[in-house]
Amino acid sequence: MTHPLAGSSGKASPPSAGHAASGLAITRLGSFVGAEISGIDLAHPLDDASRDTIASALAEYGVVFFRDQDLTPAEQIAFAERFGRIDINRFFRPVEGYPQIAEVRKEAHQSANIGSNWHTDHSYDQEPAKGSILYAREVPTVGGDTLFASMYAAYNALSDGLKATLAPLKALHSSRHVFGVESRSLATNDLKGRILNPEAATQDAVHPVVITHPESGRKALYVNPNFTLRIEGWTEAESAALLGYLYEHARRPEFAYRFRWEPGSIAFWDNRATWHLALNDYHGERRLMHRITIAGGALH
Repeated sequence: MTHPLAGSSGKASPPSAGHAASGLAITRLGSFVGAEISGIDLAHPLDDASRDTIASALAEYGVVFFRDQDLTPAEQIAFAERFGRIDINRFFRPVEGYPQIAEVRKEAHQSANIGSNWHTDHSYDQEPAKGSILYAREVPTVGGDTLFASMYAAYNALSDGLKATLAPLKALHSSRHVFGVESRSLATNDLKGRILNPEAATQDAVHPVVITHPESGRKALYVNPNFTLRIEGWTEAESAALLGYLYEHARRPEFAYRFRWEPGSIAFWDNRATWHLALNDYHGERRLMHRITIAGGALH
């Protein structure tokens, strides 16, 4: 269904201010997450009205998709900068000549892919990433889809009792066990060489288990299986029971949408409102994506 921007928050889109914004069409894809935006060529400079429409859709639907885009690295950077400061990734290999763009690559002979566990980007930072923009350069003939899950929906489906329990809690997030020198995955699979600078993986951060999204004003669950270690003030064993339940709950299929990539597709997701997972079901084929991360602020 194609419709003006309006969602479960009851907030309508801002009025169009110019031809570019009025020409955008927003098609809702999943029940709780995901919308496709058409009627725009992102290689051209983004006017304010179009930027505001995209930003509103992003906060509402968690992730927005664009098809059939043809961008140079400089054009992808220019698009990303309309939404905030670029956070240069510490651990992914950069695109040559463009340190703002991280390369997400899997060659045909490699078995491991990047992002194969549910996560949200940069939750280990004191000011976690606002958004991520992933541009498909080369995709396999079959497979390589990405799943996105709504943390708005995950929170809303909790009981009132559990919401009350979670309200005062905070959780510890870290990069050390995923990207650091003692990372088991980097030592045992062929991610070595695609994930760099393990000595730089020293980030630890504490964030609320439930946040209020700074743009939409909606509550969202903010823990994830990849980077969250434990509840602050709890032991790992005590935390495992609660976090394990929240992870199983949040990955329920009805909260998610599966996006099929094509060359020139772009996914722009909000790290404060979603999880994502890259499926590793295309062995023997190459997949190359260019990702830009947009810096965010402290979460409350």
